[in-house]
Amino acid sequence: MKLHSTSFVDHGVIPEHNAFAKIDARTHVALAANVNPHLAWSDTPQQVQSFVVICCDPDAPSRADDVNQKEREVPADLPRVDFYHWVLVDIDLHTREIPEGAYSSGITPRGKAGPLALDGTRQGINDYTSWFATDRDMNGDYFGYDGPCPPWNDALVHRYVFTVYALDVAELDVTGRFTGAQVLQAMQGHILDQASITGTYTLNTRLHNL
Repeated sequence: MKLHSTSFVDHGVIPEHNAFAKIDARTHVALAANVNPHLAWSDTPQQVQSFVVICCDPDAPSRADDVNQKEREVPADLPRVDFYHWVLVDIDLHTREIPEGAYSSGITPRGKAGPLALDGTRQGINDYTSWFATDRDMNGDYFGYDGPCPPWNDALVHRYVFTVYALDVAELDVTGRFTGAQVLQAMQGHILDQASITGTYTLNTRLHNL
C-alpha cells in the first residue's frame, strides 16, 4: 500500500490549521483550527473488506511533572508513551481518500460525539479523553480526530504517525468507547497490508525557530 497527504509531506511539519493548538506569544498556546488532514491511499490488496485509520503520537511524556511548567523543560531523554489522536474504523472497502476537514473542523469542548460517524464509519475515543478528565470545562469523551498539542516546553519535537490498515473484515470487533489500543488488538490476524506517513509538530518556540 501507499499513503500520502496533500496537507503535509511525509516527515514534514504538520500545518497549524491541522493542529489542536498553536503558539501564542502571550499565553504560550492558543486553540487552533483542528482540521483533520487529507489522506489518500492506493495499491490496496484485492481481498480488502474495510480500512482503519489511526494517528498516534509516540512521543508523549511518560510523566507530567514538567509539562507546561514555567522555567522548566520536559527533557528530551524522558521515556515516552503513545498518545492516540484519531481512531477510525469500518471505512468502506471502496474508499481511497479522506478529504481535509471531513471528520473535524474546529474544537468541540468536552469532545465530539461518537462512535457513529460519516458513511457508516465508527470513531474511537482519543487520548484527550484522559488528558482532560479532571478539567471542569473540557472533560468528556473525545471521539474522532483532535490534532497535535504537545507540551509547549517539550525539548522534543513530536511525531504524528498516520497509518491506514487494510483488513479482511468489513466490521471490526470493537464496541462502545473503544480506544486505539483496543483497535490494534482487534485487528490482529486481520491486517492484509498497511502504510504510514509521519508529520512533526512543536509548540516550543526555541525549537520552532530553529
